[in-house]
Amino acid sequence: MLKGDKVGLRARHEDDIPVLLTELYDDVVNSSRAESGPWRPISPGSKDPRLVVDDKEQGHVPFSVVELDGGSLIGTATLWGIDNHNRSAHIGLGLLPSSRGKGYGTDVVAVLCHYGFVVRGLRRLQIETLSDNAAMLRSAERNGFVREGVLRSSAWVMGEFLDEVLLGLLVQDWKPGPGPRG
Repeated sequence: MLKGDKVGLRARHEDDIPVLLTELYDDVVNSSRAESGPWRPISPGSKDPRLVVDDKEQGHVPFSVVELDGGSLIGTATLWGIDNHNRSAHIGLGLLPSSRGKGYGTDVVAVLCHYGFVVRGLRRLQIETLSDNAAMLRSAERNGFVREGVLRSSAWVMGEFLDEVLLGLLVQDWKPGPGPRG
């Protein structure tokens, strides 16, 4: 398990799947805001890649996020679009509604940075998020990500086009936090 100050990132367990399905992916608004396509229901037992990990897929590393204090599942985190040639990847995360607003997002981003830069040897990490996602923007910027641009009206979400913010962090600009990471 990778550890931050408040959270741990571990492999997906079978009993995580019903919780993530119910609390993240069955939430039409949240899922529509988090995914790049329209919301679609996920059937119980589905092998949907957002839930079930394909260990052969090297460009996508999903984690379950747990509280270090107690071990409760609080969300999901992903390093995706891993490009070993250009040594870059994208970061994504989703916290259960009961876990939002507690500083977990900032810690998840920090642990994903450690995984990307130290464990994987990447040079650049990138985040794309909706311009009104203040929590993700704050988590990214607290970890040193820089706003590199706005993709105007690039995301169709629940009947309207929204802007997306593109943030990037280079390994030489990264300042790892004081807590344990591995």
